[in-house]
Amino acid sequence: MNFRLAAIALTATLLGGLVALVVLPGPREQVTRALPSTGKALVGGPFSLVDQTGKAVTDKDFRGRFMLVYFGFTNCPDICPSGLQVMSAALDKLGPKADQVTPILITVDPERDTPQQLASYVPSFHPRLVGLTGSPEQIAAALKAYRVYAKKVEDPKSSAGFTYDHTSIIYLMDREGNYVAHFTHATSVDRIAERLAQVL
Repeated sequence: MNFRLAAIALTATLLGGLVALVVLPGPREQVTRALPSTGKALVGGPFSLVDQTGKAVTDKDFRGRFMLVYFGFTNCPDICPSGLQVMSAALDKLGPKADQVTPILITVDPERDTPQQLASYVPSFHPRLVGLTGSPEQIAAALKAYRVYAKKVEDPKSSAGFTYDHTSIIYLMDREGNYVAHFTHATSVDRIAERLAQVL
């Protein structure tokens, strides 16, 4: 008899515990609720540079417009031209809506990419492409803000003896300079144009 009562009591205790686990919010559920489901990408930020006309500009000069920002350099043999061509073709595909977007090339090679060098380079890709350069410190700050990797490396094939390894990403930033999306030089023109059309 005592054995039967003990078994019933044990069963009731186990069932009560299971009900409590299902009905009552446990610590794991509370932790899950405390975690945010969305967040803001930490890409982009203030910069102070010089455009291809020699004019000093900051990120605030582009407020009110979307930006397509690409980090590269004029002596880049293939990836940079590919990225700029894709970016430019996507803007052309958009038609008049593209006027709301400023395409920007920020150099990772300020030593060679002077305003004059950029002025002769950027029109080859798009008439509205803005080329930005600056001091090594200013470029380093822009790289940090956009979480871009760039490193000077030896290159015997280059007349200067060096080139740059760098991130090849096209950043889409909104009218307030906030990150919206990113693409690579391998992203299709149609995909970039489609994404731009969604936000414009």
